[in-house]
Order: sequence, then structure tokens, then C-alpha cells
Amino acid sequence: MLNERQNQPTTPRAVVLIGLESTGKSALFRSLSGMDTGAESNFRGSTVTVRRTDMIIPTSQSSVELVDTPGIRVQDDSLTTELALNMLGQSDIVLLIVRATHAARELPLLLKMLDLIGKNIVLILTFADRASTLVEAYTTHYRQMLGISVLAVDSRQLDITTRGTLLQAIDMARPMKRKPVLTEPPVEEIKEAQITWFEHTTWGRTVSVIALLLLFAVPVFLAYVLSGWLQPLADHWLLDPLRNLTLQLPDWLKTMLLGSYGVLSLGIYSFIWAFPVVLFVGLSVALTEESGLKDRITDSLDGWMRRIGLNGRDLIPVLSGFGCNVVAVFQSRTCSRCTRRACVSLIAFGSACSYQIGASLSIFSSGGRPWLFLPYLLILVLVGATHTRLWNRQSSNLQSVVVGRTFLQWPSLRAVRWRLHAVLKQFLTQAMPIFLLICVGASLLQWSGILDRLTKGIAPLLSLFGLPHQATAGILFSILRKDGLLVLNQDGGQWLVQLSGGQLLVLVYLASTLTACLVTLWTISRELGVGFALKLAGRQLLTSLISTWLIAVIVIA
Repeated sequence: MLNERQNQPTTPRAVVLIGLESTGKSALFRSLSGMDTGAESNFRGSTVTVRRTDMIIPTSQSSVELVDTPGIRVQDDSLTTELALNMLGQSDIVLLIVRATHAARELPLLLKMLDLIGKNIVLILTFADRASTLVEAYTTHYRQMLGISVLAVDSRQLDITTRGTLLQAIDMARPMKRKPVLTEPPVEEIKEAQITWFEHTTWGRTVSVIALLLLFAVPVFLAYVLSGWLQPLADHWLLDPLRNLTLQLPDWLKTMLLGSYGVLSLGIYSFIWAFPVVLFVGLSVALTEESGLKDRITDSLDGWMRRIGLNGRDLIPVLSGFGCNVVAVFQSRTCSRCTRRACVSLIAFGSACSYQIGASLSIFSSGGRPWLFLPYLLILVLVGATHTRLWNRQSSNLQSVVVGRTFLQWPSLRAVRWRLHAVLKQFLTQAMPIFLLICVGASLLQWSGILDRLTKGIAPLLSLFGLPHQATAGILFSILRKDGLLVLNQDGGQWLVQLSGGQLLVLVYLASTLTACLVTLWTISRELGVGFALKLAGRQLLTSLISTWLIAVIVIA
């Protein structure tokens, strides 16, 4: 299957994997390098930055740098496509990745897009497991047409023999024919991805919306049940004994540890209500991404997304925002330059990150109305879409070139575990420490009396929305982080029970939308400039205040 070696080329330094989205590049990178980067991710644009690793080719003992690039799109001007094309220019060897099941459509598109003159190339046909024995006809056909090594592999299950053959092919890579004549393969397309309800012309979008709701409703409900069971246990076995142990401590220290905003009292309470949401939502998102369902949903909702100035592929970073807004802003690099700012605007306003979801559910539950979470989420999405359409009039004129549906597959346990591990690690090492610092700050402000003065100053403004002055702290701290809203659980959230359902809804909505958290705004300023970040914050502030007032008029008697 390999080219006959004539003149051994100089040992290459950079071996770049390049191909369209969802072709298995990252899985092949993991299989070749042995790096635990997670199994193949089926949702488009999963690699938003390049991955690199050094490795040795056994046959020649030569050292190479293996580089995994983002999936490129046809007729696209996104940063990720630009990044992949730039890496191509720096390559010594190119691993050209196409799906064996779609090679007749994907390969001509790539050859037209990419400048491969003089590049040493190996063509890799992935998804060989779905192509059966007919894939041999493809490898022979393209080897003859291009004059280069062509191998068919299952990038998720690369055995030792196939890996060795592939490394040898890399070592012997050479340029393809100067003017290849690419004819149709001698056999028909091997296998198309299965058609599902998501592709139904009438019901597809409705099914996709229902799937999105279930994607978050089910894990949020499970988290609510688990947290409700854990909280009394924590009160009895942790907080009550701690209060008895700290009776002799100075007042300022007791306030900081077990006061209304104490690191231990509020910290434990908030962890119980936030962590299960992060866990179950993270698991749900990982399963959806690894199975390929996320791709099907975004394709189905493309038409609706265009009505607000975006397109279906822009939905991917928006959905990622329900995990973490910062990650979603980075993910927006996959958007067209025409739509990226609108996408980031929707992320900042309407994508409730897992910490915000946990905090909101905790507040609703403390107020005795957990069912308010669903109308809250619906209002957040609807106002977010309206906000995006009003402030971002320009829309993309680029039309996506679809080369085939994404295959659905059973998620691998290793891939899901890797994704979930990353989410939980981020929560435990980044989110919780910052929230505990917020608790310290709130306790000091309360002990010094500053918080009381701030509350009195802002109380008249909150009265415009029918909210009591006790809501001040939660709104102030939610500007720092969206889970800063959890400080409203002071004293076990006793005062929240006194609020009406309308007041509780308005409070959580206002704290959630008044501005993006400071970490997100800082990330946006680095990605798109300080000027855009300030403009986005101002627009979001205005939309939040106006919409909150309208909601308050409707729901608060």
C-alpha cells in the first residue's frame, strides 16, 4: 500500500493533519501520538487551537512534530479555517484526512482549496470501519490518480500494525502528481450517515428544540433531587457541629467562616447546589457531543438561527456557553467573521453557564419554587435572541457547503470521561476558589458595614423592579461571577421564601443578564478588542434593564 521508496526525503519537522470538520483528525492524532486528548469528537469545530506533540518514527529514528489542526470549512472565513491554512504553509508533510464514506465529495473540495504544490502528502481515508471491504477499491483508485500513499484506517481504533504502516508512509511521503486527473471512484458511495427525525422537513426543528430542552431539563432535575437530599445531611453533620466548634472565635472570624456569607456556611451550601448541576449537565453535553447528536441539532436549526443573524454552525459555541462562557468565546473562532460578534453577544446574554444554572436553580429552590427555572430559561433564550437581532443587523452571506451528515455513534466511555473530567476540574480548581473569595469579600463588607451602605444606595433602583434591598449583594456579586448570585442563600435562603414567584423570577433574571461576568468580558476584550467588549457590556446592560422592567410589570402585581 505504500509508495516505493526512491529517494528518501530529508527528515520532516512538521507533520500536519488537515481536513474538513468531523473527519477524525483529532482521534487519529491521539492514536498516533498516544496523547490522551480524548476520543474522536463528532461535533464540528472541536479543535479550536492546534495540538502539537513530538514523536519518533521507528523505521528511520527521525523526530517529527505532529500537528492537529481545526477542521476547515468550504467557502469559510473563520479564524479556525485561517489557522488550519496557515499551518499548512508551515508543514513539511501533510496528512490529508477525508472520510472514506464521503471521499468522492470531500477530496475534490480539499484539493481545490489547499495549496499542496511541492508538499509531501499521505492521504488517509478514515471511517474505514464503516466502509467495509469496498474501501480497498478506493485506496487503489486514489493511489493511482494522485501518485501518493493512501491508507484506510479506523482512527478511533488504530491497531499496532496499522499505526506502524502509517508511520512508515509518513517517513516515505512524497508530492502528488503535478496535474492529477481525479475521476470518480470505480464504486458508488459506500455508506451514508443514517437519516433521523432531526432531518425531517416538517418536524425536524421541533424535535431539535425538544432535544435541547431535554439536554438541560433532565440533568437539572436530577441535580435538584440530589441537592435536595444532600442539603439536610450537610446541615446536620457539617454545619451544626462547625457552629458549635466556633463559638469562642472572634466575631470577625465567625462572620467570615459561618456568617450569612461565610466561607464554610455559604460555601458548603452553594457547592451542594452547584456541583450536581455541573456534573449532570457536563455529562449530558459530553454524551451529546460524542454521539454526534449535537451536529444534527445544529444542522436542523440552521434556518431559525439565520433569522437572528446567525447560522446553524454558530449554535455550537452558543451551546458550549451552557458549559462555560469563556470556552464558548474561544469556540466562536469557528464562526464566520460576519457573525462572530453577534454570536459572542448571544453567548454573553443568553448562554447560562453551568455555574449560572446551578446558582439559579439553587435560588429558585431556596425560594420554594424550583419550577421557575424552566420559564426563566425560556425567557433568557427568547430575550437573548431578540437582543442579538436588534444589536447585530449584519448577517453572514456565506452559504455553508454540506459534504454529508455526521455519523451517529455510541459515545466511548473514555471520551465521555475525559470531557467530564475537564469540566469538573475547571469547576473545582477555578470556579469554587473564586466563589470562596467572593464569600470572603462579602463577609468583610458585611462585617465592616460597607455592604449595608451599598444596599441603602442601590435599594431605590431595585424598587423600580419591585425587588427588596436584600437583593443588592447577589446582583453586585453576580457581576464578578454568575454564581455570585449564590450569596443570596445567606442564612439558608430564609428571606428568599418571603419573595413572590414574580419577584424571584425578576431577581434571578436581572442578576443573570445585567452584564457578562468579568472573566468573560476580559476574554472577549482579548479576542475581539476592548472597544467591542465595552460596547457589548453597554448594550447588554440596556437590554437587561428594559427587559427586566417589562417582565416586572407583567409578573409582579
